[in-house]
Amino acid sequence: MPGVTQIVGYHAHIYYRDSGEKVVAAQLREALEQNFDVRMGRWCDEPVGPHPLPMFQAAFAPDQFPAIVPWLMLNRDGLTILVHPETGDDVPDHRDHALWLGAKLDLDISFLEAGNTHA
Repeated sequence: MPGVTQIVGYHAHIYYRDSGEKVVAAQLREALEQNFDVRMGRWCDEPVGPHPLPMFQAAFAPDQFPAIVPWLMLNRDGLTILVHPETGDDVPDHRDHALWLGAKLDLDISFLEAGNTHA
């Protein structure tokens, strides 16, 4: 099928706006680490790359998607989460193939279009 690319993994970016939401994000992070096979990224307490809010990233394999994403849907506790595939092309992965849990945020796609990698 033309245009279809292979998904080699997923990233979930869990955003927080303030110290109260960071506490909620920390609880979600701990639960993700305890219950799923994920690789956790560092805490980014300032906007970084295309991301407009502080966040952390959880990376996971395609076979984990059916367990992790529904769990995030039910346990995000009001946080905004971006889930996107890893296909090797960051611009469409973030812009066209993104799944938003909660409010959709405006990403700085120009950062990715300039050939930068995301956080």
